[in-house]
Amino acid sequence: MTVLVVDDELITRECLCTYFAEERFRVLAAATAEEAEQILARETVDLVLLDIRMPGKDGLTLTRELRVHSEVGIILISARQDAVDQLIGLECGADDYVTKPFSPREILARAKNLCRRVRLIRAQAPVSSGQDLLRFDECTVDLSLRQVTDCDNRVSQLTGGEFQLLSVLLGNLGKTMSRDQLLDQMRNREWAPNDRTIDVLIGRLRRKLRDDPANPRIILTIHGVGYLLAAKALQAR
Repeated sequence: MTVLVVDDELITRECLCTYFAEERFRVLAAATAEEAEQILARETVDLVLLDIRMPGKDGLTLTRELRVHSEVGIILISARQDAVDQLIGLECGADDYVTKPFSPREILARAKNLCRRVRLIRAQAPVSSGQDLLRFDECTVDLSLRQVTDCDNRVSQLTGGEFQLLSVLLGNLGKTMSRDQLLDQMRNREWAPNDRTIDVLIGRLRRKLRDDPANPRIILTIHGVGYLLAAKALQAR
C-alpha cells in the first residue's frame, strides 16, 4: 500500500514517513497541497495523511477536490480539537480525523484499519439489487462503478462512506432506520457513533442524487426516528 504524507512541518512529515516506512508501506511526501497534487497526478496512492492548515491551498480544499474523482483513503490531521472542524472534514469527504499532538502509533493503527476497509470495498461485489443500474427521477446509479449520472450526463463518484450508506438503505428499502442502526450496519465506522456522521453522509447522498433536502423524495427524514429510502423513488432495480 502506498501512503502520501502531506504536512508543511518537516518534523511531523519525517516522523510519519519513518513510521510508515518501517511498517513496509511505500511512502511519498509533500510539504504543500500543490506538491501533493503533482504526486497524485503521476502516482497510485491508497492513503493520504493530510494536514488541514497549510500555506497556500489547505487540506480541506484538497480533500474536497480529491473526492470529486477518487476514493483514496484520507486521514486529516489538525492542531485544533474542534468538533466543527471534524464535521467540516467529513463534509469534504475525509475518512478519519486526528489532532496534534498525536501518537504516530495511533495514526498507524487507524491507517491500517482504513487500508483494510479500502481493500474490502475493492474486493467485494456491489450490493445485489437485481441489476447494477438503479434509476431515480433525475439520475442513474451504477453500483458496479459507484457512480451517479444526472440528467445532464454529469458524473459524480460515490465515496466509500456514501456507497456503504446507500447499500444499507437499499438493503432496508422502505424501512425506517435510526442513525445507530445505519451506523451498526455500515462497515466503515471511522467517526464516533454519537456524532453527526449519518446526517452529513445523508446530505452528501442527497446532493449527488439530486434530492432536494427541503422536500426530499428519495431519502426521507422521519423526524425523531431516522431515515428511509422511499421504495417509490426507485424506478428500476
